[in-house]
Amino acid sequence: MRLAFWKKKKEDPNKKKKPVWREWLDAALFAVIAATIIRTFFIEAYTIPSGSMEGTMLINDYLFVSKVAYGPRMPMTPVAVPLVHNTMPIFGGKSYTDAVQWKYRRLPGFGDVKRYDVVVFNFPNNDTTMVEDPANDYYTAIRMFGREAVWNRYTVITRPVDKKENYIKRCVGVPGDKIQVIGGVLYVNDKQGTIYPHQRAEYSIQSATGVVPPQDLVDEEHILTNRYQYPNGAIAIAYDMEAQTADKIRKMPGVTAVVPFEVLPAGETGMIPQWTYPQDTLHCKWNMDNYGPVMIPKKGASVTLTPENISIYRRVIQVYEHNKFEEKNGKYYINDKEANSYTFTMDYYWLMGDNRHNSLDSRFWGFVPEDHVVGKASFVWLSYGENGIRWRRLFRGVGTLQE
Repeated sequence: MRLAFWKKKKEDPNKKKKPVWREWLDAALFAVIAATIIRTFFIEAYTIPSGSMEGTMLINDYLFVSKVAYGPRMPMTPVAVPLVHNTMPIFGGKSYTDAVQWKYRRLPGFGDVKRYDVVVFNFPNNDTTMVEDPANDYYTAIRMFGREAVWNRYTVITRPVDKKENYIKRCVGVPGDKIQVIGGVLYVNDKQGTIYPHQRAEYSIQSATGVVPPQDLVDEEHILTNRYQYPNGAIAIAYDMEAQTADKIRKMPGVTAVVPFEVLPAGETGMIPQWTYPQDTLHCKWNMDNYGPVMIPKKGASVTLTPENISIYRRVIQVYEHNKFEEKNGKYYINDKEANSYTFTMDYYWLMGDNRHNSLDSRFWGFVPEDHVVGKASFVWLSYGENGIRWRRLFRGVGTLQE
């Protein structure tokens, strides 16, 4: 037994010393392994790429996403380049191979996704993507321009679940909730949803004297003025601003009301219909401001399949839960068996951007399956804009940015 443990142990003269390059290689390998474990099971860095969450989250906010909040998702595509999401830096091309796929599994976490959490998730419609324009929806593109035009212009590939693009939105509906948007106002289970002070939307200002926001308020609160001219000749003015700014304008003399600007149905304005989910203009004549009602699927819950709702749940049954689905002579067949109902095997969520009129969210591509959830937005560690670093946002929890 060696008692003088504080004394330096004599080096074995016969032991061969590692060359410097080997020491550096060992250190680099250890760093990559440690970083991969942290990224997979604890936290992951994410950057806000668009304005869909303004003003809660701003473009060029750098934040950490907690994997332990909902439980870390085990890799589903295990053969991949470490620390790279889906595309090789510099050279391009896939950073993974989908030849090996593992089933969805999630380790225990601190809790479940809660209503109004800010969540990072894999974009559901990104199972098929345009390599040159991965952030946009392939399915919307082929509806607008046609499949042949899209395939001629872009390189089209498929992606496994955990290699789809990452999105960030606010969860406004959890499994079993009823979601509806009426006149631009969100309702959850027939009650008006929470409106956050920094949540942006377009508003109409009603005034007998033609009151408009003063220029100093426009500059201070970053109010954007949008003019809409419809094909039938009507003109509408909408002001894009935060909810708390709308409250200030309501108190101005001469203002009778400040109400959410409503995108009216095409029949009333001559507008081109929006490509809202599930793109069923016969049974679901909806748009971003008048949407639903929709029931969010819950694991173990069953739904009766009808002509009115089959377009809403078809993708869930066929794509997310991997069943063969057919419709013949007005009857539905799941895995070659006639079915009048379906029982869901996963939980689903409804996510929307805080910038309601500048967000492609569940209103356009539907439900987010539980196996697509990456983690909970935790805190901002760096933020910068046109005027440099936004010092007041540094090391702020996402919850405090909503106040």
